[in-house]
Amino acid sequence: MKILFVSPEGLPFSKTGGLADVVEALPRSLVESGHQVAVLLPRYKGNQAARTIVPSMTIPLGSMMRFPAISEAGTFEGVRYYFVDDPEYFQREKLYGDKSGDYTDNARRFGELSRAAIEFAKQVWMPDVLHCHDWQAALVPVYLRTLYARDPALESLPVVFTVHNLGYQGLFLRATLSLIGLPEELFRVDALEYYGKINLLKGGLLFADYVTTVSRKYAQEIQTKEYGCGLEGVIQSRGNRVMGILNGVDYSQWNPETDTNIVATYSAKLMDGKKLCKKDLLSTFQLPAENMKRPVIGLVSRFVDQKGFDLIAEAAPELMKEDFALVALGNGDAKYEKLFQDLAKQYPSRVGVKIAYDNVVAHKIEAGVDMFLMPSRYEPCGLNQIYSLRYGTVPIVRATGGLDDTVEAFDAKTGKGTGFKFEAYEGAALVKCVRQALAAYTDLRQWRSLQANGMAKDFSWKASAAQYVKLYEAAKQSRIQAVAATSNT
Repeated sequence: MKILFVSPEGLPFSKTGGLADVVEALPRSLVESGHQVAVLLPRYKGNQAARTIVPSMTIPLGSMMRFPAISEAGTFEGVRYYFVDDPEYFQREKLYGDKSGDYTDNARRFGELSRAAIEFAKQVWMPDVLHCHDWQAALVPVYLRTLYARDPALESLPVVFTVHNLGYQGLFLRATLSLIGLPEELFRVDALEYYGKINLLKGGLLFADYVTTVSRKYAQEIQTKEYGCGLEGVIQSRGNRVMGILNGVDYSQWNPETDTNIVATYSAKLMDGKKLCKKDLLSTFQLPAENMKRPVIGLVSRFVDQKGFDLIAEAAPELMKEDFALVALGNGDAKYEKLFQDLAKQYPSRVGVKIAYDNVVAHKIEAGVDMFLMPSRYEPCGLNQIYSLRYGTVPIVRATGGLDDTVEAFDAKTGKGTGFKFEAYEGAALVKCVRQALAAYTDLRQWRSLQANGMAKDFSWKASAAQYVKLYEAAKQSRIQAVAATSNT
C-alpha cells in the first residue's frame, strides 16, 4: 500500500511536540511492514532539500495565487520525505507563531500546504490513502471533497485524519473562508462554522473518511462535554468512524539497555546501572548524595495547566511534607516556572529544577528517578509514562487518556500492575496517590516486582502500525462505496 502523510511538522526536520515523533516513527514502522510511505512537510528555516522536483506549483488561495516548489528531502530508513517550499510562508523563526502570538496568516500558510498535498498526489506520487495530521492539515479532506469533488483522479482517494490534541483547532474569522479559496456555503453548522467563526479542525473531523486519535480512552473522552472542547457533538456524529489507536514509542531511542545518554545501561535482570544513573542525576541537578536513600520523583513537561501544574501548585505544601526528592525539567507558564524555582530555594537539598528542554537530561531523568509524575488534566496519549515503564521508573499518573490506557494500577495483594493512578482532579487525590507510591517503595521486594512488571510491557509501534493498516483498508472500501453511491444517484 502507498500512504502519503501530510503534517505541519515531523522529525527529523521539525518539531514542537509529540506529533513530530509520531510522523517519524509510524511511517518507519509501516515501511518495515512492507508498505511505501512518503511524508509531505513544509520546508521550514534550516531544512535542507536534496533537489527540486517541481519548480513551481500553482496553488489558488481565493484571489491570490501561490507558486511553491516541491523539494525532495531524501529517504530515511525507507521513508521518502518531501517539502512544500515557499520561503515567504515557511522560512520563519518559529513554526506557528512568535512572541506576539500565532502568525496572522496561518490559515493561508496551511491552506497552501493542504492544496499542495492534493496537487502533489496528482502530479508526483499518487497514494492509496492520505493520512493527515491536526488542524494544519485538516483542509486536505475539505478541499478534496469540495473543490476536487469531481476530479476522477481523486474521487476514490480516502483520507484518514488524526487528532493529536483536540485543544488546538485552527479558529479563524468568517472572512478567512474566501482567503483560503473555500465557498461561502461551507459556513454552516454541518461544515466549518463554529460560533460565528470557522474551525479548520472541525472540517477535518467532518470531511475525512475516518478519524483517529492517539489512545482508546481519549477517543472516548473527546465525545464528552468535559473533554470535547466544544466539538463533542461533531465527534459523536461520526459514530464508528472515530477510533483510538495508541501511539507507540521508539525503543531504539528509549531503552535503558542501549541508551547512550545515560551514565550506565541496565536491564530488568541487571538493575545495578539504575543506581549509578540515580547518582549521576543527583549530580546533574546538584543535589546531595543523601538523596540516594530517598525515593526521587521526576517531571519532564511543559509547565502548563493541561499537564496538571495547577494541581501540583495546590498540592505542593502537603507533598513536600513527605520524604522524597524532586527533579523537574521543562518550561512554560511563568507562574509554574517560579513555583519550581521557589521550591528549589525552599528545599535546596531535595528539589532541583532546570527551566529548559534538554533531551540528554530528559533521558537522565527517566533512568535516574524512582518515580515519574504526570498528573495531567487531559493527556491524549503521553509518551513519558511509557518511557518510564521501560526504564523501571514507576509512573504516578492521573487516569485520563493514554495515561489510563498504558498504566495499570498496582495491587499490592496480587503483585499485579505497573504504576499508581488517581481519578479526581484534586490536590488531595494527587497527594494520596503519591503517598501510596512512597509506601510501596519501602518494600524492596514489592518495588522490584513493580519495576519488572513495567519493564516487561511492549508499546512499540508494530502493533499500532498494524491497526492503522486495517483502518487504511477500511477507508479505501468506504470511499469506493461512497463513489459508487454517488454515481448511482
